[in-house]
Amino acid sequence: MKLLLDENLPKRLKSLFPNHQVFTVREKQWNGIKNGQLLSLMLNNKFDALLTFDKNMQHQQNFSKYAIAVFVLTGSINTYEALKILVPKIDAYLAAPQLPPGIIEIK
Repeated sequence: MKLLLDENLPKRLKSLFPNHQVFTVREKQWNGIKNGQLLSLMLNNKFDALLTFDKNMQHQQNFSKYAIAVFVLTGSINTYEALKILVPKIDAYLAAPQLPPGIIEIK
């Protein structure tokens, strides 16, 4: 699957998904782009999912317009050490034949 790490996540998380194409917002030069436009860019570039630490995204976007999965990672802080323990839960979703569109909270 093709995944995008939001700019609020440590880029080192990318290495924890070796079986997927993973890009950072910075690598795509999409820094500072608002969420709605970011989701549109992702669809146009055939991304399957966004990984983010942004808890407000679900209240800011109408996900019926965007057929894309958004993993909202919940941790005490958005550091590599705190978030890497959530990877097995994300992997369980990524192993499915199809991701459900919309917000997927990972705690």
